[in-house]
Amino acid sequence: MIEQNLILAGDSYKASHFKMLPDGTRYVYSYIESRGGKNDRTVFFGLQMFLKGVLGKPITAEMIDEAEAFLTAHGEPFNRAGWEIILREHKGFLPLSIRAVPEGRVVPVHNVLATVQNLDPRLPWLTSYIETGLLRAIWYGTTVATQSWHIKQIIKASLERSSDDPTGQLPFKLHDFGARGVSSAESAAIGGAAHLVNFMGSDTMEGIIAARRYYGEPMAGFSIVAAEHSTVTAWGRDGETAAYRRILDAYAKPGAIVAVVSDSYDLDNAVRNIWGGSLMQQIKDSGATLVVRPDSGDPTVVPVQTVEALAEKFGTIVNGKGFKVLPSCVRVIQGDGINEDSIRIILARLEGKGFSADNVAFGMGGALLQQVNRDTQKFAMKASAVNVNGVWQDIYKAPAGDPSKRSKAGRLCLVREEGEYMTVPAEGHQWRDQLIEVWREGELRRDWTFAEVRERSNET
Repeated sequence: MIEQNLILAGDSYKASHFKMLPDGTRYVYSYIESRGGKNDRTVFFGLQMFLKGVLGKPITAEMIDEAEAFLTAHGEPFNRAGWEIILREHKGFLPLSIRAVPEGRVVPVHNVLATVQNLDPRLPWLTSYIETGLLRAIWYGTTVATQSWHIKQIIKASLERSSDDPTGQLPFKLHDFGARGVSSAESAAIGGAAHLVNFMGSDTMEGIIAARRYYGEPMAGFSIVAAEHSTVTAWGRDGETAAYRRILDAYAKPGAIVAVVSDSYDLDNAVRNIWGGSLMQQIKDSGATLVVRPDSGDPTVVPVQTVEALAEKFGTIVNGKGFKVLPSCVRVIQGDGINEDSIRIILARLEGKGFSADNVAFGMGGALLQQVNRDTQKFAMKASAVNVNGVWQDIYKAPAGDPSKRSKAGRLCLVREEGEYMTVPAEGHQWRDQLIEVWREGELRRDWTFAEVRERSNET
């Protein structure tokens, strides 16, 4: 995580709210939910990285001094007395209780996913003060994990229709190419780890390291040897065959997988006359799998054409479900223009031509890690209850102009009945609450492993 002063890690206007609550307010209770959006279910993920990397670091006197100087110059008031209570009496840790769905859990939208409440009655403003960091920690990781999970269901369905080994094929069918397309290394870490909840292929090393650092997974993702355009074009156009031969000589060993971008000049020529011509016997004899990568043209057409061209040269077998499969020495990966829609179209076209989903894999970049925002799943954090003079009161918003933004009221529980999730009032339902206290005043109460997160994401 990026080093930051937690007091300044939020929206400026939050600094003024400590004087706005009703007299006698002791506690504020808020919740986080997906209010709908692109997908009807979300895969909860990412909170543990925030708890360990941000909330797990206490504030210091220097942070308080820095925040006071900054906010005063910035035009905002500063609640120095409140922050000094946290420093002196809570050892610098925010006195908050955070409850959340176990990470990896697949939950329908419009349900509570996490709650937060202050523990020190002198600091009721603290619950909402943390909104920016807490919501950001949840919405991004959850949205990427959710998108990846829904794509997984599309690929899984195609494999189940057309492959003899859908379970073995699935983990490496969607590869993370997104590291260079995100706005920061922190996004690569969070988003990259989120994708790995569902798949095991990734070139985003920050995400793999995050899974190790925050979830204890020694190696969450794997990659393969792969060429880029520079390793081909460095040989010149007349040296294209020599470039490919060098790659095969260096890395095409028994059991190896080698991906080679093949459209630096003319993809059809590379497939039919080089891979399927002068180098075909070397590929067959190597014991490796060559993965041909197109990188231009219509992404919903070119990979299907590439599979067809390879089939003409290398032949196919017909599997137990009646679909054609290329020999194990050759496959295709499409990494350009890949998103949920193009994946769906490519797989449908392959099946329509009698080819198994075994023949192709996908690399997804910006569309996986960057082309999402808080509104993709309409995430929000809202206060739903306050305790004033020892009495809890339900609160909510109900905008007349937009009923979809009406918030929930009261303290909440997430319960599950006959496999269905529901958000209900906490009173009388605490014993079956699916939300678990994961954080309490500097203490991580649950330390989920990545294996546990992945296992939950596979539950339906």
